Amino acid sequence: MQQSVLENSKLITTSNPDSPIAEAYRSLRTNIQFSSIDVPVKTLMVTSCQSGDGKTTTIANLAVAFSQEGKRVLLVDADLRRPTLHTVFMLSNQSGLTNVLANQMDWQDAVHSTSVDNLFFIGSGPTPPNPSEMLGSKKMNQLIEELSAHYDMILFDAPPSLVVTDGLVLASKCDGVVAVISVGMTKRQQAKKLYASLEHVKAKLLGVVLNNKKKKSKEQLYYTYYGTNGRM
Repeated sequence: MQQSVLENSKLITTSNPDSPIAEAYRSLRTNIQFSSIDVPVKTLMVTSCQSGDGKTTTIANLAVAFSQEGKRVLLVDADLRRPTLHTVFMLSNQSGLTNVLANQMDWQDAVHSTSVDNLFFIGSGPTPPNPSEMLGSKKMNQLIEELSAHYDMILFDAPPSLVVTDGLVLASKCDGVVAVISVGMTKRQQAKKLYASLEHVKAKLLGVVLNNKKKKSKEQLYYTYYGTNGRM
């Protein structure tokens, strides 16, 4: 089981750590760390415009990149409607974040160890009838505060922010947000709308990851990071 997770093709940072794409994830990690020197980014949300943009693959590899620095990293699947992050690490999703927020279990009991050193995981848990309300609750604020005392870095995989409001609710609670844009799939107007939506809830957009951008060297994927000094 452990070896198969490490060789998972979605986890390029473990299956092929010397590849240009794995190096791009490490560069993304570094850019995030330098994006806010005075107040270090400790809670980070990753979102996108729509399903299929690659946010889950991005956040999984980014979490590995942070853990490879020796940081204690917690990866949380906050996509309460269509969770998939647990499948990347081949873990159960029978219980998780929703159970914690509903006071059905302590967060310590929801944490899974992964096959990656220093990387821990909380699944989304059962789908609730009120995802946005759960993520916007005082219990969620309390949970983030408690988790921040136990982990060096906490990453939240959020739903596409143009599809449902869940991600926007969570974005305002995090130190920073990274948006994943799929080249050839995400329209410019969608990207602008995402920027405006995050700005409206006073979220701190740290940058944008371009997914599926072909390089001249014909490598399959290219991830890059942009600071948000200007508008999309």
